[in-house]
Amino acid sequence: MMRPVCVLVAVVGLGGFLGLPKPSRADVFDRYTNAVLSKATEADGLKPCDKLTPELVAENSQLLPGSAAALLVVRTNGGRFSKLAVQIARQRTATGAVPIALIERFVTFKEGEDRAVLVAGGPTHLYNGFIFNLDLGQVVPSEIGGDVRFVTAAGENWLEPIGQAKMFVVTKPLPGTESRRSARPMIGETFEPRFFSGSYKLLDDGRRSARLVLKVSDEGVVSGEYVSDSTGRSYEVVGRVGTPRHALQFTVRFPQTEQTFQGWMFTHEGKYITGWTKMQEREFGWFAVRLDEE
Repeated sequence: MMRPVCVLVAVVGLGGFLGLPKPSRADVFDRYTNAVLSKATEADGLKPCDKLTPELVAENSQLLPGSAAALLVVRTNGGRFSKLAVQIARQRTATGAVPIALIERFVTFKEGEDRAVLVAGGPTHLYNGFIFNLDLGQVVPSEIGGDVRFVTAAGENWLEPIGQAKMFVVTKPLPGTESRRSARPMIGETFEPRFFSGSYKLLDDGRRSARLVLKVSDEGVVSGEYVSDSTGRSYEVVGRVGTPRHALQFTVRFPQTEQTFQGWMFTHEGKYITGWTKMQEREFGWFAVRLDEE
């Protein structure tokens, strides 16, 4: 039976060490979910790749805004899907500069789930001969085995798949990752409950973050989902708009507990919500920023 394909995102610069990219509004990297990656090898816009060179990255560096990234699709030896943002650059040392592959960030998904994350992290430096295991999320010795390896030889530098891992360069956005405008409301003198509807980046006490999707009926009933950034798991959201009309309360239903959020929207442009949240008798502050693109 054919193993699933894992996605590797690589960012490579032709000269020097590049800075980490700043996430764009709704982060393009986040759109590459397990569901997208599982269909990646069947999609148009993929180029088989045995060597990820600086030149190849430069040719395909348009997909991740704010980053010199080339997005790759790779099938791991463990049969899981993964994505990485990588640069091939140079690291300064006391005796001069040495080439490296910088894994800015990576995500390996659990099997059979859209966003559930097995392991994620970054940044990580790979020097000549270093092997990275995507299922473990670690640099490993050769006897452990991994999925990609950085190589410097004959004046050239590249990242290559090893073992049974397969790698492809994404030359254009894959189906399911298209930008879609979130319906930011045109707020007038009267605030309407529907103004809350949309997608947000939620940050909770600096400890937790999530993608929050709210749907609000004309009667003010709130439904939606909370997708954890740390695990990728989705949880049900229920609630309703309160008083004043730019206030709302909703509950996220986790398997073992519930978390209640009370918030107020900034009425000038409908972009921000802030308030307090309570979970297991502990209270925290939270805020959410509307995503202009989803």
